[in-house]
Amino acid sequence: MIVRDIKDLKDTDKDVHDAQWTSVRMLLAGDGMGFSFHVTTLEAGSEHTFHYKNHFESVYCMSGTGAITDLATGKTHAIRPGVMYALDQHDKHILRADEELVMACCFNPPVTGDEVHQADGSYAAAE
Repeated sequence: MIVRDIKDLKDTDKDVHDAQWTSVRMLLAGDGMGFSFHVTTLEAGSEHTFHYKNHFESVYCMSGTGAITDLATGKTHAIRPGVMYALDQHDKHILRADEELVMACCFNPPVTGDEVHQADGSYAAAE
């Protein structure tokens, strides 16, 4: 059984920061679960273009408001507590945080913890 408290992971190598977001990596590939689990916080007023070409991601909004736009269709969906979205087609998207967004995220395949976003908004394929 794996039990972790997010408070214990703050300011460790599992607390990853990038431009206007932080992600606490609570489960990683090395944990052997077949997916990774993160709690990601996006700063109010921020906008991010992501394209996880090598991963599937599902996201559940725990707090805050914003919107996600599917760049293939142009359709925009409101994000608020209780809303989940799944990038089942490796969807390139823009995520906007009107207020600070706190999101629970799962990735398959799991990330290792060393990934950084590439120029196209993706993570490199797992080796």
